[in-house]
Amino acid sequence: MTSSTLTTQALDGASIDGGLYGDITDFARHTHWLNGPVFAYTSYGVALFAVFMLVGWWYARRKDASVMAAALAAPFAVVLAYLVNDGIKSVFTEPRPCRALPHDFLIEKCPPMDDYAFPSNHTTVAAAAAVALFLVNRRLGAIASLAALLMAASRVYVGAHYPHDVLVAFVVGTVVALAVTWSARRFATPTVTRLRGGALKPLLT
Repeated sequence: MTSSTLTTQALDGASIDGGLYGDITDFARHTHWLNGPVFAYTSYGVALFAVFMLVGWWYARRKDASVMAAALAAPFAVVLAYLVNDGIKSVFTEPRPCRALPHDFLIEKCPPMDDYAFPSNHTTVAAAAAVALFLVNRRLGAIASLAALLMAASRVYVGAHYPHDVLVAFVVGTVVALAVTWSARRFATPTVTRLRGGALKPLLT
């Protein structure tokens, strides 16, 4: 298949919500004081969700086996959500907005041609972690969800994604995390109970 055919079949993100994307990046153009903090968060904020999952595991040590099963499943949910999302990217091959709308304001450097926009990997990972943690502890899940929403907003603010990229990514992360974490609570709880009586007891209780 030629590159021209791929370009023809690719999702045209600019025609979906390119205007809204432009409004957001124009806002970024006029809020230079905010550019640095948002760029730092969008670049390194994913690490925060690893911290949230560690907190979830620590909390689950004092709870019943089903809660620990959910806490242990959270990283797997995140990895699977990322893989599913990356598969969707390869199907739709939506060019980044920095290529479709090159004159709009951009904070983050434009990625390579084969690094597609739809959906957002950063947002999927953040949403999956947040939703998985809701099944561990609602307060922790709420905090992580707020951080995930900020991650989604930051991806548009820096010019890396269209709004629909992060919206669909949130759905992907949510669906995968719910499926994985709920399944873990339902089917892996007996295994966690057995492991709590063995050599892994210090890690699980």
